[in-house]
Amino acid sequence: MNSTTKPIATQIEEAVKDIPGWSPIDQLLSLFTLALSSSHLQGDILELGSWCGRSAVALGMAARLTGDTKVHCVDLFPEKTDWYQNADGTYSFSVTLDGKIHGAYQDQTVWEEPFKRDIATMYERWPGTIDAFNHFVHINGLSDCITAYKKDLMAFASEAPADLRLRLAFIDGDHSFDAVCTDIEIVEQFLLPGGWICFDDAFSSYEGVNRAIQAKILKSGKYRLCQQLTRKFFAAQRI
Repeated sequence: MNSTTKPIATQIEEAVKDIPGWSPIDQLLSLFTLALSSSHLQGDILELGSWCGRSAVALGMAARLTGDTKVHCVDLFPEKTDWYQNADGTYSFSVTLDGKIHGAYQDQTVWEEPFKRDIATMYERWPGTIDAFNHFVHINGLSDCITAYKKDLMAFASEAPADLRLRLAFIDGDHSFDAVCTDIEIVEQFLLPGGWICFDDAFSSYEGVNRAIQAKILKSGKYRLCQQLTRKFFAAQRI
């Protein structure tokens, strides 16, 4: 069975089966579908928050089908030494880029059990998440369309080509209200009319994400077809 007739859900499941991460197949399939359905727009795809590449691979598979689309993956890509244990036993990390410290998992930290099970074991194979990311992108034949950027979104935007246009942006970065609002404002500078912004962890346990979507998307009057697609996934189409 060739790739055209083989169910795409099966292809995605096979492509990401060894990639560390938490995005289930239904969410990856939703991402793929949105990326594919926006192929009529002449724009690229942006992912903010990539970890080891599960969602990036799904987006890249759609981009590969649609020609010269590029997937820009922006992440702090922490190394093992960037993580530290807090006084209560939970974990957070901070990454220094260009002299600026970027913290993550500060308000909602990672409990010791999931850290040891899901995160520490990844570092037994890879020195950093970007190493794992690039490996999985390569073995899935997606290196030509996916590029990793070890930086924050503001730095990426300041260095992006003036003609960068996005048909889809997937936001899964800092989950605080202010950070998500800023991410939306930056993405909107590049988002094409009719393009999509997608949010992970929406309307679940992250109040900052929920509030930002309410304030910047649902109440803005600039978006339509707003819909929770899966258990943790929210998408909106720009007018």
